[in-house]
Amino acid sequence: MKIGLRILVPLLAAAVAIACPAVAADQDAKGTKPAADPLYDTVAALDTAVFDAFNTCDKPGQLQKHAGYFDPAVEFYHDTGGVTWSRQDMLANTEKYVCGHFRRELIPGSLKVYPIKDFGAIAQGSHRFCQFADGSCDGLADFVIVWRHKDGAWQITRVLSYGHRTAP
Repeated sequence: MKIGLRILVPLLAAAVAIACPAVAADQDAKGTKPAADPLYDTVAALDTAVFDAFNTCDKPGQLQKHAGYFDPAVEFYHDTGGVTWSRQDMLANTEKYVCGHFRRELIPGSLKVYPIKDFGAIAQGSHRFCQFADGSCDGLADFVIVWRHKDGAWQITRVLSYGHRTAP
């Protein structure tokens, strides 16, 4: 049975809220960082690092650095771009459509982090996209990123980027 993104995203959000009520309650409605939360700090630092490489992927070595944050079998669901089923396909799209064209900025205060028992974490938030050509930040979207922690390393296994819209 195929499940559409319009069904999958709310189901994923509901599952997170049910499975992780203590963590969700620790973060206020604005998604600000709870006091002394090492998992939040780790995932926030990973978010910064992966998107620093994304934002400079037209520079030598940065696209490959960005690639290193993703599992080879990453699934990337994009509401307007479709689905990619591998790191190779995702990177081809990034190189073609992103590198040298725009950068991603996390919306301050929007990041929420939820643990996944014996696996890793879910990052949820909002981000905007700013054009290099004119500096305009006219794109806005929401995201869910699933991070796996294995053998001391963190990698992204799933990404949902959805609700793309014009920024107010």
